[in-house]
Amino acid sequence: MSFTKEVRKKADPIWQASFHHPFVKELGEGTLDLTRFRYYVMQDAYYLRHFARVQAIGAAKSTDLATTARLAHHAQSTCEAELSLHETFAELLGITEEEKAAFIPAPTAYAYTSHMYRAAYEGHLGDVIAAILPCYWLYYEIGERLKDCKPAEPIYQKWIGTYSSDWFRSLVEEQIARLDAIAEAVTEADRKRMEQHFLISSEYEYEFWEMAYRLETWPSARKEIQAYVHNN
Repeated sequence: MSFTKEVRKKADPIWQASFHHPFVKELGEGTLDLTRFRYYVMQDAYYLRHFARVQAIGAAKSTDLATTARLAHHAQSTCEAELSLHETFAELLGITEEEKAAFIPAPTAYAYTSHMYRAAYEGHLGDVIAAILPCYWLYYEIGERLKDCKPAEPIYQKWIGTYSSDWFRSLVEEQIARLDAIAEAVTEADRKRMEQHFLISSEYEYEFWEMAYRLETWPSARKEIQAYVHNN
């Protein structure tokens, strides 16, 4: 069994939880509250900006120019394709420039991107790919599961269409093959560390849906803490 098949199998319970999360299910059904999707779009735009930078770190850590070129292309694709999609969503959802300027990442979005940076800066190319692959791969599997859904909301149709596309599938398959090739050439200790990065990112993918569904805030913004500060 290849390395990616092994880690995908180990991550399956948390991936199944993502597949069945209310955010994902309601998006496919077209019943997801747009307030939740609007929140998700702002947090995901933040995430993708840092995801592209981590891809660029991978390009810099590559030992051959062909891989450097491909990972640089992936970073560029994130900026041009996915972030432009979010710009479209922001316009359709009425997200203002003032809101963007005042944006603060939620705890989960901040922690997830911090995890990816740590994997990237402390490890080698295999660590980078292991940390970012769940985002690619899980979204593609969700896109495949939802591709026959016909939500009435056009924004949800566009989201599903992006992640079930042949273009996105080709990016996922490329990164899977790359991680398998790296795993064959590194030590067992490296593979254990790469597996841990993959599993942690898979956990964060689930937490990202949960964050958006609950409209997660930092503790200091919660009513009970504000009430305590006001009363003391």
